[in-house]
Amino acid sequence: MTTLTALLSVSDKTGIVELAKELNALGVKLLSTGGTAKLLAEQGLPVTEVADHTGFPEMLDGRVKTLHPKIHGGLLARRDLPEHMAALGEHGIATIDILCVNLYPFEATVAKEGCTLADAIENIDIGGPAMVRSAAKNWKDVAVLTDAGQYAKVIAELKQDGKVSLPTKFALSVAAFNRIAQYDGAISDYLSAISFDEAKVDGTPERVLFPAQSNGMFVKVQDLRYGENSHQQAALYRDLYPAPGSIVTGEQLQGKELSYNNIADADAAWECVKQFDVPACVIVKHANPCGVAVGKDGAEAYSKAFQTDPTSAFGGIIALNRTLDKAAAELIVKQFVEVLMAPDFTPEALEIFKPKTNVRLMKIALPKGGNTPWDKGQNAMDAKRIGSGLLLQTADNHELQLSDLKVVTKLQPTEQQLQDMLFAWNVAKFVKSNAIVFCKDGMTMGVGAGQMSRLDSARIASIKAEHAGLSLKGTAVASDAFFPFRDGLDVVIDHGASCVIQPGGSMRDQEVIDAADERGVVMVFSGVRHFRH
Repeated sequence: MTTLTALLSVSDKTGIVELAKELNALGVKLLSTGGTAKLLAEQGLPVTEVADHTGFPEMLDGRVKTLHPKIHGGLLARRDLPEHMAALGEHGIATIDILCVNLYPFEATVAKEGCTLADAIENIDIGGPAMVRSAAKNWKDVAVLTDAGQYAKVIAELKQDGKVSLPTKFALSVAAFNRIAQYDGAISDYLSAISFDEAKVDGTPERVLFPAQSNGMFVKVQDLRYGENSHQQAALYRDLYPAPGSIVTGEQLQGKELSYNNIADADAAWECVKQFDVPACVIVKHANPCGVAVGKDGAEAYSKAFQTDPTSAFGGIIALNRTLDKAAAELIVKQFVEVLMAPDFTPEALEIFKPKTNVRLMKIALPKGGNTPWDKGQNAMDAKRIGSGLLLQTADNHELQLSDLKVVTKLQPTEQQLQDMLFAWNVAKFVKSNAIVFCKDGMTMGVGAGQMSRLDSARIASIKAEHAGLSLKGTAVASDAFFPFRDGLDVVIDHGASCVIQPGGSMRDQEVIDAADERGVVMVFSGVRHFRH
């Protein structure tokens, strides 16, 4: 068997010594560069420096070391073309059969606080991506490894067959081109966001929020049976680096394959329930919360959420922010539910749902919590596809505090009313506009969503409450945007509201405030609206 040659040149040296030892044991000749070569030599492995292999020294502080015909010729030559092999022979170039390269840590460098433009530029790899592209292009003849997770499979195949199989080499090639795309995308994102100032060129550059070019990277999680409707095709992708505690990080424990609509609704439910610190339950139907409540435990929270709209809850999506225990499971199993999500499930809860083989159980770890949006599991940006374009905006991560509220009426709110209004406001944030939400005692009492008129949303919310047998007397109402006229306010008061939270900002604010005073209700302004389209 022809002796194989492997070129190892890695920034992240995780697993590289073990890989080199396995390759050496299999009789593979080792080539390497710089720090990697030094590390392997210190382990007593026979390794040839690339500079000795090419006969040309490393130069320009390492910027030029593998950009040489003896490297790229060895990677790119097709073994099945006699003219390629003759050219190698003429110029004394040996083939390279395995390439193991990971790139300078550009992404990690620019993520550091205070990273200068010079630091970023010096961490743009040139030789590494060039070698990876060469090897990946010539995938039939070269196995290219760009991640330590690939090492074991390649070694296993070499031990078993003396070669790396074509399917594996093709998969490695695809992974290599994906990695190069990710790397170049990160560089483009960073440089495109720099607000260039010649006076600050050697310091930490100012970066704009929206770069001149956006290179979002998404990894396919799975194909779906169909999309929003059965005639549409669909697949689920996740961010290259997903926020902790997001729907795509979950594990399905039971049930049928998730559908496109299941996933969209599950995301709405999970994002809503994550915002509560106390035990909470959110029930979603067609992307809107139809019941939200907090309680002393999951069972109580679910019971209260279900009361809001039992009709809409049928076939809904349920999310809890506490481990699903036996008590909660015994209640939820009585209704028809499509997806049930929780941070964990007790063995007793899993046993209760075991006969319900179609119910999809999703275990999703909550984010660790902290001061940053990332710690809270929040995305920095939202995107919406339109025509042949993309709308990008910062995510609606605003968290309203009691201190933010401005009481605009003569009547002052009680402590309970303040808590009810904050709860209603947190729910309204996740209801499609126009949104009107009635709440009381940590429970939604009526939800009106997605209407062209705020009046209609208010009427629908009251009808929902009536059908559920709930009284709206003394409730708090949240409106996701201001009341442009007093008529919307009159409708919610007519149905029992005693306090209202809204953003304010209308040219007729005073007219609406006067109406609240006239009707003897409390009104507070949040100063922030929550349109959700």
